[in-house]
Amino acid sequence: MSTIVLAGTAAILSAQQRPAPVLAAVTILRPARVFDGESMHEGWAVRVRGERIDAAGPAGTIAVPDAKVLDLPDTTLMPGLIEGHSHVFLHAYNETVWNDQVLKESLGLRTARAVNHLKATLMAGFTTIRDLGTEGAEYADAELKQAVEQGIIPGPRMLVTTKAIVATGSYAPKGYALQWRVPQGAEEADGANVIRVVRDQIGHGADWIKVYADYRWGARGEAAPTFSVDELKMIVDTARSSGRPVVAHSTTVEGMRRAIMAGVETIDHGDSGTPEIFAMMVEKKVALCPTLAAGDATSQYAGWKKGEGAEPAGITRKRASFKAALDAGVTILSGSDVGVYPHGENARELELMVSYGMAPLDALKSATSTGARVLHMENRIGRVREGLLADLVAVQGDPVGDISALRRVRMVMKNGTVW
Repeated sequence: MSTIVLAGTAAILSAQQRPAPVLAAVTILRPARVFDGESMHEGWAVRVRGERIDAAGPAGTIAVPDAKVLDLPDTTLMPGLIEGHSHVFLHAYNETVWNDQVLKESLGLRTARAVNHLKATLMAGFTTIRDLGTEGAEYADAELKQAVEQGIIPGPRMLVTTKAIVATGSYAPKGYALQWRVPQGAEEADGANVIRVVRDQIGHGADWIKVYADYRWGARGEAAPTFSVDELKMIVDTARSSGRPVVAHSTTVEGMRRAIMAGVETIDHGDSGTPEIFAMMVEKKVALCPTLAAGDATSQYAGWKKGEGAEPAGITRKRASFKAALDAGVTILSGSDVGVYPHGENARELELMVSYGMAPLDALKSATSTGARVLHMENRIGRVREGLLADLVAVQGDPVGDISALRRVRMVMKNGTVW
Protein backbone atom coordinates (compact mmCIF):
# COMPACT_ATOMS: atom_id res chain seq x y z
CA MET A 1 0.00 0.00 0.00
CA SER A 2 2.77 2.47 0.94
CA THR A 3 4.53 1.87 -2.37
CA ILE A 4 1.38 2.77 -4.26
CA VAL A 5 0.88 5.94 -2.18
CA LEU A 6 4.45 7.05 -2.72
CA ALA A 7 4.24 6.46 -6.45
CA GLY A 8 1.01 8.45 -6.61
CA THR A 9 2.56 11.30 -4.60
CA ALA A 10 5.57 11.36 -6.92
CA ALA A 11 3.31 11.59 -9.95
CA ILE A 12 1.42 14.52 -8.39
CA LEU A 13 4.65 16.35 -7.56
CA SER A 14 5.99 15.72 -11.05
CA ALA A 15 2.84 17.17 -12.55
CA GLN A 16 3.05 20.21 -10.27
CA GLN A 17 6.67 20.83 -11.32
CA ARG A 18 5.88 20.74 -15.05
CA PRO A 19 5.43 24.18 -16.63
CA ALA A 20 1.86 25.00 -17.54
CA PRO A 21 1.17 24.82 -21.30
CA VAL A 22 1.35 28.18 -23.01
CA LEU A 23 -1.83 28.92 -24.93
CA ALA A 24 -1.30 30.33 -28.39
CA ALA A 25 -2.27 33.97 -28.80
CA VAL A 26 -5.70 34.50 -30.33
CA THR A 27 -6.53 37.28 -32.77
CA ILE A 28 -9.91 37.96 -34.34
CA LEU A 29 -9.88 39.78 -37.67
CA ARG A 30 -13.05 41.67 -38.57
CA PRO A 31 -13.09 42.90 -42.18
CA ALA A 32 -16.08 43.98 -44.25
CA ARG A 33 -15.96 40.73 -46.21
CA VAL A 34 -13.90 37.56 -46.55
CA PHE A 35 -12.83 35.86 -49.78
CA ASP A 36 -12.14 32.33 -48.59
CA GLY A 37 -10.31 31.22 -51.73
CA GLU A 38 -13.49 30.13 -53.51
CA SER A 39 -16.26 32.62 -52.77
CA MET A 40 -16.97 35.95 -51.10
CA HIS A 41 -18.73 36.27 -47.72
CA GLU A 42 -20.10 39.51 -46.29
CA GLY A 43 -19.94 40.07 -42.54
CA TRP A 44 -17.52 37.28 -41.76
CA ALA A 45 -14.69 37.28 -39.23
CA VAL A 46 -11.61 35.07 -38.94
CA ARG A 47 -10.03 33.77 -35.75
CA VAL A 48 -6.31 33.08 -35.71
CA ARG A 49 -4.68 31.02 -32.98
CA GLY A 50 -0.90 30.96 -33.09
CA GLU A 51 0.22 30.38 -36.67
CA ARG A 52 -3.02 28.82 -37.91
CA ILE A 53 -6.56 29.77 -38.78
CA ASP A 54 -8.77 28.64 -35.93
CA ALA A 55 -12.19 29.49 -37.35
CA ALA A 56 -13.94 31.53 -40.05
CA GLY A 57 -17.60 32.42 -40.38
CA PRO A 58 -20.29 34.97 -39.50
CA ALA A 59 -18.76 37.52 -37.14
CA GLY A 60 -21.20 36.76 -34.33
CA THR A 61 -20.01 33.15 -34.10
CA ILE A 62 -16.29 33.85 -33.86
CA ALA A 63 -15.93 35.66 -30.49
CA VAL A 64 -13.47 34.36 -27.88
CA PRO A 65 -12.92 35.92 -24.44
CA ASP A 66 -9.67 37.89 -24.11
CA ALA A 67 -8.91 37.64 -27.84
CA LYS A 68 -7.19 40.56 -29.53
CA VAL A 69 -9.62 42.09 -32.06
CA LEU A 70 -8.32 43.73 -35.21
CA ASP A 71 -10.98 45.78 -37.00
CA LEU A 72 -10.42 46.16 -40.74
CA PRO A 73 -13.30 48.31 -42.00
CA ASP A 74 -14.04 48.48 -45.74
CA THR A 75 -11.53 45.74 -46.49
CA THR A 76 -11.61 42.32 -48.06
CA LEU A 77 -9.68 39.67 -46.15
CA MET A 78 -8.34 36.84 -48.29
CA PRO A 79 -5.68 34.15 -48.30
CA GLY A 80 -2.14 35.38 -48.75
CA LEU A 81 -1.50 35.70 -52.49
CA ILE A 82 0.71 33.33 -54.49
CA GLU A 83 3.28 34.45 -57.07
CA GLY A 84 3.86 31.46 -59.34
CA HIS A 85 6.79 32.81 -61.38
CA SER A 86 9.30 35.06 -59.67
CA HIS A 87 12.99 35.92 -60.08
CA VAL A 88 14.13 37.59 -56.88
CA PHE A 89 17.71 37.92 -58.19
CA LEU A 90 16.61 40.09 -61.11
CA HIS A 91 15.53 43.71 -61.09
CA ALA A 92 13.64 45.69 -63.72
CA TYR A 93 15.16 45.44 -67.19
CA ASN A 94 14.71 49.17 -67.82
CA GLU A 95 17.13 49.73 -64.92
CA THR A 96 19.81 47.25 -66.04
CA VAL A 97 19.62 44.85 -68.97
CA TRP A 98 19.61 41.11 -68.21
CA ASN A 99 23.09 40.46 -69.65
CA ASP A 100 24.65 43.07 -67.38
CA GLN A 101 22.81 41.80 -64.32
CA VAL A 102 24.17 38.29 -64.91
CA LEU A 103 27.73 39.23 -65.90
CA LYS A 104 28.50 42.52 -64.16
CA GLU A 105 26.62 42.51 -60.84
CA SER A 106 28.35 40.61 -58.03
CA LEU A 107 26.62 37.88 -56.06
CA GLY A 108 26.73 40.01 -52.91
CA LEU A 109 25.10 42.96 -54.67
CA ARG A 110 22.43 40.76 -56.23
CA THR A 111 21.72 39.10 -52.88
CA ALA A 112 21.35 42.47 -51.18
CA ARG A 113 18.82 43.48 -53.82
CA ALA A 114 17.03 40.15 -53.44
CA VAL A 115 16.56 40.71 -49.71
CA ASN A 116 14.77 43.97 -50.50
CA HIS A 117 12.76 42.23 -53.23
CA LEU A 118 11.52 39.60 -50.79
CA LYS A 119 10.36 42.24 -48.31
CA ALA A 120 8.59 44.22 -51.03
CA THR A 121 6.84 41.06 -52.21
CA LEU A 122 5.62 40.20 -48.71
CA MET A 123 4.39 43.74 -48.07
CA ALA A 124 2.43 43.60 -51.32
CA GLY A 125 0.40 40.70 -49.89
CA PHE A 126 2.20 37.83 -51.66
CA THR A 127 3.04 35.39 -48.90
CA THR A 128 4.23 32.50 -51.13
CA ILE A 129 6.41 32.57 -54.22
CA ARG A 130 7.78 29.99 -56.64
CA ASP A 131 11.14 31.44 -57.66
CA LEU A 132 12.14 30.05 -61.04
CA GLY A 133 15.87 30.34 -61.40
CA THR A 134 18.65 32.47 -59.98
CA GLU A 135 19.92 33.57 -63.44
CA GLY A 136 23.59 33.16 -62.64
CA ALA A 137 23.34 33.50 -58.84
CA GLU A 138 24.05 29.79 -58.28
CA TYR A 139 22.11 28.35 -55.30
CA ALA A 140 21.53 31.64 -53.47
CA ASP A 141 17.74 31.19 -53.69
CA ALA A 142 17.93 28.11 -51.48
CA GLU A 143 20.06 30.09 -49.03
CA LEU A 144 17.61 32.99 -48.96
CA LYS A 145 14.82 30.50 -48.36
CA GLN A 146 16.68 29.35 -45.25
CA ALA A 147 17.10 32.95 -44.11
CA VAL A 148 13.36 33.56 -44.41
CA GLU A 149 12.49 30.33 -42.62
CA GLN A 150 14.88 31.15 -39.78
CA GLY A 151 13.43 34.63 -39.37
CA ILE A 152 16.67 36.38 -40.35
CA ILE A 153 14.96 38.40 -43.08
CA PRO A 154 11.29 39.11 -43.86
CA GLY A 155 9.88 37.48 -46.95
CA PRO A 156 7.28 35.17 -48.42
CA ARG A 157 7.37 31.40 -48.18
CA MET A 158 9.68 30.28 -50.99
CA LEU A 159 9.70 27.36 -53.39
CA VAL A 160 12.97 27.43 -55.34
CA THR A 161 14.48 25.82 -58.45
CA THR A 162 18.13 26.91 -58.05
CA LYS A 163 19.89 27.16 -61.44
CA ALA A 164 17.27 25.84 -63.91
CA ILE A 165 18.31 23.57 -66.79
CA VAL A 166 19.07 24.53 -70.40
CA ALA A 167 20.35 22.61 -73.41
CA THR A 168 24.00 23.32 -74.22
CA GLY A 169 24.43 26.31 -76.51
CA SER A 170 20.84 27.47 -76.28
CA TYR A 171 20.76 30.03 -73.48
CA ALA A 172 22.50 33.31 -72.69
CA PRO A 173 24.38 35.65 -72.25
CA LYS A 174 25.35 35.60 -75.92
CA GLY A 175 27.00 38.00 -78.37
CA TYR A 176 30.61 37.59 -77.26
CA ALA A 177 33.64 36.43 -79.26
CA LEU A 178 33.27 32.71 -79.88
CA GLN A 179 36.62 31.80 -78.32
CA TRP A 180 35.37 32.86 -74.90
CA ARG A 181 33.38 30.62 -72.58
CA VAL A 182 30.83 33.03 -71.09
CA PRO A 183 29.05 32.09 -67.81
CA GLN A 184 25.44 31.16 -68.47
CA GLY A 185 22.28 32.19 -66.65
CA ALA A 186 21.27 28.55 -66.13
CA GLU A 187 22.91 25.11 -65.99
CA GLU A 188 23.63 23.31 -69.25
CA ALA A 189 22.90 19.61 -69.65
CA ASP A 190 22.30 17.12 -72.46
CA GLY A 191 21.32 13.49 -72.95
CA ALA A 192 21.63 11.20 -69.95
CA ASN A 193 23.63 13.92 -68.14
CA VAL A 194 20.33 15.63 -67.34
CA ILE A 195 19.81 12.97 -64.66
CA ARG A 196 22.97 14.01 -62.81
CA VAL A 197 22.10 17.71 -63.10
CA VAL A 198 18.56 17.19 -61.75
CA ARG A 199 19.91 15.21 -58.81
CA ASP A 200 22.57 17.83 -58.12
CA GLN A 201 20.05 20.66 -58.10
CA ILE A 202 17.81 18.68 -55.76
CA GLY A 203 20.81 18.13 -53.50
CA HIS A 204 21.34 21.88 -53.44
CA GLY A 205 17.79 22.58 -52.27
CA ALA A 206 15.54 22.66 -55.34
CA ASP A 207 11.83 22.24 -54.52
CA TRP A 208 10.86 22.22 -58.21
CA ILE A 209 12.98 21.54 -61.28
CA LYS A 210 12.80 24.10 -64.07
CA VAL A 211 13.69 23.22 -67.65
CA TYR A 212 13.77 25.41 -70.75
CA ALA A 213 11.85 23.33 -73.29
CA ASP A 214 12.60 25.95 -75.94
CA TYR A 215 14.50 29.19 -76.26
CA ARG A 216 15.57 31.81 -78.78
CA TRP A 217 18.21 29.74 -80.58
CA GLY A 218 16.48 29.03 -83.90
CA ALA A 219 18.25 29.46 -87.24
CA ARG A 220 17.03 33.06 -87.45
CA GLY A 221 17.13 33.78 -83.72
CA GLU A 222 13.52 32.69 -83.17
CA ALA A 223 12.36 30.48 -80.31
CA ALA A 224 12.80 26.78 -81.07
CA PRO A 225 12.62 23.51 -79.07
CA THR A 226 15.76 22.51 -77.18
CA PHE A 227 15.41 19.12 -75.46
CA SER A 228 13.93 16.00 -77.03
CA VAL A 229 10.91 14.31 -75.48
CA ASP A 230 13.20 11.56 -74.18
CA GLU A 231 15.50 14.07 -72.46
CA LEU A 232 12.52 15.84 -70.93
CA LYS A 233 11.14 12.51 -69.70
CA MET A 234 14.45 11.75 -68.00
CA ILE A 235 14.24 15.10 -66.23
CA VAL A 236 10.64 14.52 -65.15
CA ASP A 237 11.19 10.91 -64.05
CA THR A 238 14.28 11.79 -62.03
CA ALA A 239 12.60 14.73 -60.32
CA ARG A 240 9.40 12.80 -59.68
CA SER A 241 11.27 9.94 -57.98
CA SER A 242 12.21 12.41 -55.23
CA GLY A 243 8.76 14.01 -55.09
CA ARG A 244 9.73 17.12 -57.08
CA PRO A 245 7.50 18.46 -59.87
CA VAL A 246 8.88 19.98 -63.10
CA VAL A 247 8.02 23.35 -64.63
CA ALA A 248 8.85 24.08 -68.27
CA HIS A 249 9.61 27.43 -69.82
CA SER A 250 7.99 27.17 -73.23
CA THR A 251 6.68 29.63 -75.80
CA THR A 252 6.45 27.47 -78.95
CA VAL A 253 3.84 24.90 -79.94
CA GLU A 254 6.40 22.11 -80.33
CA GLY A 255 8.22 22.97 -77.11
CA MET A 256 4.91 22.94 -75.25
CA ARG A 257 3.90 19.63 -76.88
CA ARG A 258 7.15 17.92 -75.90
CA ALA A 259 6.98 19.21 -72.33
CA ILE A 260 3.35 18.10 -71.95
CA MET A 261 4.12 14.63 -73.30
CA ALA A 262 7.07 14.33 -70.93
CA GLY A 263 4.87 14.98 -67.88
CA VAL A 264 5.71 18.48 -66.66
CA GLU A 265 3.19 20.00 -64.25
CA THR A 266 3.18 23.61 -65.44
CA ILE A 267 3.96 25.35 -68.71
CA ASP A 268 5.17 28.90 -68.12
CA HIS A 269 4.61 31.61 -70.76
CA GLY A 270 2.80 29.56 -73.45
CA ASP A 271 2.86 32.51 -75.85
CA SER A 272 2.11 30.52 -79.03
CA GLY A 273 -0.33 28.06 -77.49
CA THR A 274 -3.10 26.86 -79.78
CA PRO A 275 -6.54 25.41 -78.99
CA GLU A 276 -5.11 21.94 -79.74
CA ILE A 277 -2.17 22.40 -77.37
CA PHE A 278 -4.41 23.80 -74.65
CA ALA A 279 -6.79 20.85 -75.05
CA MET A 280 -3.78 18.56 -74.53
CA MET A 281 -2.91 20.49 -71.36
CA VAL A 282 -6.43 19.97 -70.03
CA GLU A 283 -6.28 16.25 -70.86
CA LYS A 284 -2.88 15.81 -69.17
CA LYS A 285 -3.77 18.11 -66.25
CA VAL A 286 -0.97 20.57 -66.97
CA ALA A 287 -1.43 24.11 -65.65
CA LEU A 288 -0.50 27.34 -67.44
CA CYS A 289 1.43 30.13 -65.75
CA PRO A 290 0.88 32.91 -68.32
CA THR A 291 3.34 35.66 -67.22
CA LEU A 292 1.31 38.39 -68.93
CA ALA A 293 2.99 41.17 -66.98
CA ALA A 294 6.47 40.42 -68.32
CA GLY A 295 5.55 40.95 -71.97
CA ASP A 296 3.50 44.00 -71.04
CA ALA A 297 6.54 45.50 -69.28
CA THR A 298 9.10 44.71 -71.98
CA SER A 299 6.79 46.15 -74.65
CA GLN A 300 6.65 49.39 -72.69
CA TYR A 301 10.42 49.39 -72.26
CA ALA A 302 10.64 49.12 -76.06
CA GLY A 303 8.61 52.32 -76.44
CA TRP A 304 4.95 51.27 -76.38
CA LYS A 305 2.74 53.75 -74.55
CA LYS A 306 -0.36 51.94 -73.34
CA GLY A 307 -3.56 53.50 -74.61
CA GLU A 308 -1.78 55.27 -77.45
CA GLY A 309 -1.56 53.91 -80.98
CA ALA A 310 -1.71 50.30 -82.06
CA GLU A 311 -1.07 47.48 -79.61
CA PRO A 312 2.24 45.66 -80.27
CA ALA A 313 1.85 42.41 -82.21
CA GLY A 314 3.34 40.39 -79.35
CA ILE A 315 0.73 41.70 -76.93
CA THR A 316 -2.07 40.92 -79.38
CA ARG A 317 -0.78 37.34 -79.80
CA LYS A 318 -0.46 36.91 -76.05
CA ARG A 319 -3.98 38.19 -75.48
CA ALA A 320 -5.29 35.70 -78.07
CA SER A 321 -3.39 32.72 -76.68
CA PHE A 322 -4.52 33.49 -73.13
CA LYS A 323 -8.13 33.70 -74.33
CA ALA A 324 -7.70 30.31 -76.06
CA ALA A 325 -6.40 28.83 -72.80
CA LEU A 326 -9.40 30.18 -70.90
CA ASP A 327 -11.80 28.86 -73.54
CA ALA A 328 -10.19 25.41 -73.32
CA GLY A 329 -10.56 25.32 -69.54
CA VAL A 330 -6.84 25.18 -68.76
CA THR A 331 -5.96 25.51 -65.07
CA ILE A 332 -4.33 28.92 -64.57
CA LEU A 333 -1.64 29.58 -61.97
CA SER A 334 -1.03 33.29 -61.43
CA GLY A 335 2.61 34.03 -62.17
CA SER A 336 4.09 37.17 -63.64
CA ASP A 337 7.87 36.75 -64.23
CA VAL A 338 8.36 39.57 -61.75
CA GLY A 339 11.94 40.76 -61.78
CA VAL A 340 11.44 41.80 -65.39
CA TYR A 341 9.50 44.61 -63.71
CA PRO A 342 9.74 45.81 -60.06
CA HIS A 343 9.12 43.44 -57.20
CA GLY A 344 6.16 44.42 -55.06
CA GLU A 345 4.06 45.24 -58.12
CA ASN A 346 3.04 41.59 -58.54
CA ALA A 347 -0.67 42.52 -58.69
CA ARG A 348 -0.05 43.67 -62.28
CA GLU A 349 -0.50 40.06 -63.39
CA LEU A 350 -3.99 39.72 -61.93
CA GLU A 351 -5.02 43.07 -63.38
CA LEU A 352 -3.87 41.93 -66.83
CA MET A 353 -5.58 38.55 -66.54
CA VAL A 354 -8.85 40.37 -65.94
CA SER A 355 -8.10 42.83 -68.74
CA TYR A 356 -7.44 39.89 -71.09
CA GLY A 357 -10.80 38.29 -70.31
CA MET A 358 -10.56 36.28 -67.08
CA ALA A 359 -13.34 36.69 -64.53
CA PRO A 360 -12.07 38.56 -61.43
CA LEU A 361 -13.14 35.75 -59.10
CA ASP A 362 -11.21 33.21 -61.20
CA ALA A 363 -8.18 35.49 -61.21
CA LEU A 364 -8.28 35.61 -57.41
CA LYS A 365 -8.51 31.81 -57.30
CA SER A 366 -5.48 31.51 -59.57
CA ALA A 367 -3.45 33.31 -56.88
CA THR A 368 -5.03 31.51 -53.90
CA SER A 369 -6.86 28.17 -53.87
CA THR A 370 -6.02 27.10 -57.43
CA GLY A 371 -2.45 28.27 -57.08
CA ALA A 372 -2.04 26.31 -53.85
CA ARG A 373 -3.35 23.17 -55.51
CA VAL A 374 -0.99 23.52 -58.48
CA LEU A 375 1.94 23.97 -56.09
CA HIS A 376 0.88 20.94 -53.98
CA MET A 377 0.33 23.19 -50.97
CA GLU A 378 -3.46 23.03 -50.67
CA ASN A 379 -3.20 21.47 -47.19
CA ARG A 380 -1.20 24.45 -45.94
CA ILE A 381 -2.23 27.64 -47.75
CA GLY A 382 -4.60 29.10 -50.34
CA ARG A 383 -7.87 29.21 -48.39
CA VAL A 384 -9.37 30.81 -45.33
CA ARG A 385 -10.13 27.54 -43.61
CA GLU A 386 -9.71 26.08 -40.14
CA GLY A 387 -6.36 24.38 -39.69
CA LEU A 388 -4.50 26.06 -42.56
CA LEU A 389 -1.62 28.43 -42.00
CA ALA A 390 -2.70 31.96 -41.13
CA ASP A 391 -1.40 33.60 -44.30
CA LEU A 392 -3.90 36.42 -44.77
CA VAL A 393 -4.02 39.77 -46.54
CA ALA A 394 -6.55 42.59 -46.23
CA VAL A 395 -7.03 45.01 -49.14
CA GLN A 396 -9.09 48.19 -49.25
CA GLY A 397 -12.29 47.65 -51.23
CA ASP A 398 -13.61 44.63 -53.11
CA PRO A 399 -11.23 43.10 -55.70
CA VAL A 400 -14.07 41.24 -57.41
CA GLY A 401 -15.60 44.59 -58.35
CA ASP A 402 -12.23 46.28 -58.89
CA ILE A 403 -9.21 44.01 -59.25
CA SER A 404 -6.87 46.97 -58.67
CA ALA A 405 -7.93 46.83 -55.01
CA LEU A 406 -5.14 44.25 -54.68
CA ARG A 407 -2.68 47.14 -54.77
CA ARG A 408 -4.32 48.77 -51.72
CA VAL A 409 -2.89 46.47 -49.07
CA ARG A 410 -3.87 47.32 -45.50
CA MET A 411 -2.62 44.26 -43.60
CA VAL A 412 -0.36 41.30 -44.28
CA MET A 413 -0.21 38.30 -41.99
CA LYS A 414 2.11 35.33 -42.51
CA ASN A 415 2.09 32.35 -40.15
CA GLY A 416 -0.10 34.34 -37.76
CA THR A 417 2.30 37.28 -37.55
CA VAL A 418 1.19 40.69 -38.78
CA TRP A 419 3.89 42.35 -40.86
